[in-house]
Amino acid sequence: MSGLMALPLAAPAVPSAQTTGLASVALPSAAPTAPRAAAPTAAAAVGLAAVAAGRRTARQPRGGFAGAKVTLDVKGTAGRSLSDARVVVCAGVTFPEGRKLRVAVVGGGPAGASAADALAQQGVETFLIERKLDNCKPCGGAIPLCMIDEFDLPKDIVDRQVRKMTMISPTNKEVQIGQTLKDDEYIGMVRREVLDDFLRQRAKKNGATLINGLFMGMTLPQNKDESYVLTYNDYEGEDGNARKGEKKTLEVDVVIGADGANSRVAKDIEAGDYEYAIAFQERMRIPEQKMDYYKDRAEMYVGEDVSPDFYAWVFPKSDHVAVGTGTVVDKKGIQKYQQGIRDRAATRIEGGDIIRVEAHPIPEHPRPWRVKDRAILVGDAAGYVTKCSGEGIYFAAKSGRMCAETIVKNSQQGARMIDEADLMEHLREWDGKYGPTYLVLDLLQKIFYTSDAARESFVELCEEEYVQKVTFDSYLYKTVQGNDPVGDLKLGWKTLSSLYKYKNQKTPDPMRTLA
Repeated sequence: MSGLMALPLAAPAVPSAQTTGLASVALPSAAPTAPRAAAPTAAAAVGLAAVAAGRRTARQPRGGFAGAKVTLDVKGTAGRSLSDARVVVCAGVTFPEGRKLRVAVVGGGPAGASAADALAQQGVETFLIERKLDNCKPCGGAIPLCMIDEFDLPKDIVDRQVRKMTMISPTNKEVQIGQTLKDDEYIGMVRREVLDDFLRQRAKKNGATLINGLFMGMTLPQNKDESYVLTYNDYEGEDGNARKGEKKTLEVDVVIGADGANSRVAKDIEAGDYEYAIAFQERMRIPEQKMDYYKDRAEMYVGEDVSPDFYAWVFPKSDHVAVGTGTVVDKKGIQKYQQGIRDRAATRIEGGDIIRVEAHPIPEHPRPWRVKDRAILVGDAAGYVTKCSGEGIYFAAKSGRMCAETIVKNSQQGARMIDEADLMEHLREWDGKYGPTYLVLDLLQKIFYTSDAARESFVELCEEEYVQKVTFDSYLYKTVQGNDPVGDLKLGWKTLSSLYKYKNQKTPDPMRTLA
């Protein structure tokens, strides 16, 4: 998901969601059973489950550099084999002239498209595999201001510039936040179908081969001299086979799994399982006069009626709003909580027509393992969605780009082979840079999402100007803020006082009616 959650302890934030009813949502499968050692990383410590994973014992077909053939039929590569290089390629060995490192990126969302773009720009032979090129992924669609310049996004890709955020407590107490924003600061609201297509097309323009195909699985190398052989259904073409797809294979040196929470790449490399939330969202077209209220405003609701451990939202899009919620602890009750947000926001969305229903699993913490040999996970596949806020778009795109930059550097712009140690360098950099953000948001969720009393306290704290400044600065620019010791001490005391007050309140405040 992706939206902004006001946080009373320095940190960034956001939500997202979507499909066609809970029954149709594909959920992550159970973890393997035998344990395996994991590299110690900061971000992996966030909510890390003791998930077991076992290595496969069945003998797999060998897909080596010495003989496997590429049957991909794009841009003149039909029948091409890595054995044409006539050299045994090991990690660190420079490729012969005309041969470049070959990388397959599975998944064409922000993570995969950003990785493919960065690789292709630097001369790495890149293949981007995405089945649903016209699909709009379930997502709230909020992006931080820094992403627009950092990823060179066109200004018109942003549907709405949100400068007002309304926090609404379990008793409908409303707190308006955003007063610390400068005139040129805002939260961008985008449609994923628009953003993802832009990023994919840019990667293609910069040299990546875009494949309209469904990744089915891959044969892992049995030693450092062998390649990965990916199998996928190719949906390109105008003949009858385009609908059911034509089975093809692709042989590459490196695989980047950017294929979301239900990642097939993660399953193939036995990356382990993780806890996940279900996010449910309805897109509604509401009357024009009601839409005017949301032209630069987003709303976030908390309370047991809308989510037992998360929050619900109303986010503006180009000509409609997204109304949704999410939960980890009561996935089967998601539609009950969706009805809760419909009821709470009824006066503001009354007369709206549902134009799309969407749902999706959202990872709650990084997978136990994110790298195996020359395969690595990024974005939702790796579990890079923040707790408390559910933000994923920026961190997905950033992880894809950072991973690609590490591959480019360590392969000398695609001139030499890389190995697991090269990819682990990316994980160390990622965890060092964003580990504190995940830890802070995990702590906030544990403190404020436990009861309606804690949620009332949470919303009350959002009235504090210091909280608003720290929250927006952290979110918009993706750095954990809070460099004022006096302000932090005052906030800490106020937080404890507020939590004590609401926890020991004998008579809850009456439910307010929203205007």
